[in-house]
Amino acid sequence: MRTLFLMVRPPGSTVSTEYWSRLDDGRLLCELCPRACKLSAGQRGLCFVRAREDDAIVLTSYARSSGFAVDPIEKKPLHHFLPGTPVLSFGTAGCNLTCKFCQNWDISKSRQMDTLAEAAGPEQIVQAAERLGCRSVAFTYNDPVIFLEYARDVAAACKDAGIRSVAVTAGYINPRPRSEFFSFIDAANIDLKAFDEAFYRRIAGGQLAPVLDTLRYLRNETDVWFEITNLVIPDHNDSDDELRRMSAWIVDELGPDVPLHFSAFHPNYKMLNVSPTSRATLRRARQIATEEGIHHVYTGNIHDREGDTTCCAACGTSLIVRDWYEILEWNLRDGRCPTCGTPCAGVFEPSSGEWGARRLAVKMGADGIALY
Repeated sequence: MRTLFLMVRPPGSTVSTEYWSRLDDGRLLCELCPRACKLSAGQRGLCFVRAREDDAIVLTSYARSSGFAVDPIEKKPLHHFLPGTPVLSFGTAGCNLTCKFCQNWDISKSRQMDTLAEAAGPEQIVQAAERLGCRSVAFTYNDPVIFLEYARDVAAACKDAGIRSVAVTAGYINPRPRSEFFSFIDAANIDLKAFDEAFYRRIAGGQLAPVLDTLRYLRNETDVWFEITNLVIPDHNDSDDELRRMSAWIVDELGPDVPLHFSAFHPNYKMLNVSPTSRATLRRARQIATEEGIHHVYTGNIHDREGDTTCCAACGTSLIVRDWYEILEWNLRDGRCPTCGTPCAGVFEPSSGEWGARRLAVKMGADGIALY
């Protein structure tokens, strides 16, 4: 462990919010996401961090985090956004969905404020990112839409310092706050949990339609670079028909250049009786999506060099060869295929970063930053 000295003076953890209204019966309606929580005095929304206090809805987790780490950007996963560079990642607590398979349930389902053990305001996060050589800051681990005000202020400070902002989100947000949220985001990975309304209701506790609306919004009304992740759960969202319909929708509505990541499920939270996703299932999903016309399809949470490699959509030349999160070959030339000259969709620089597969835990504290 080593320590970099950087004073951290967090602001208060409760701040006012904008997206709510008053109902005729006196309750307050939270208008951040489609869940539309109706709060009486002293109540919290399902997300836990937005609450009714002093006759208004406030965010109670401002400048408080469940943890910080430096990750490879590919871990978000983003394969076409500044490959090989480090990203300072953090989250808070709570979530506005209730996924039975949640892989970060200890954070997203937390109802203990002790989970938010680390404190850092926007300027402190930017200083940490600069000191650690991070090209971007990611709002991740739990869904950042529920701490919109905190993420917004961090992103504004990042922009002033020339640091990019990344959101890892399920995209479950209403149109008005969505416009504000994505106005300060440079790149996003959207977790498309399934392509079935019944799955969203039964397994995720939400609706599919608002997520599809978010994806259309990103494609048609923003310049945000985004990629999609689908966690493939055996016997729940892995049928050939569903995978084909989802892939065809992506091509028709978003275009073939939006990267799609199929990720392996591991039994967790309330789905401990479901088998892990096999390598064969992920490869089948990748083949189906490719057949439907998606240019860049990846497999995640398994060791599969072929499923991690970025290839030219026109001629198949290997452009970025990866082994897990390590870049082994970089063959892009000014963002183009060296063989046929076809541009590769994404945000690229002349060469890849050199961060590799490392994960560096970061502890924020009043005495400085401790690195593990």
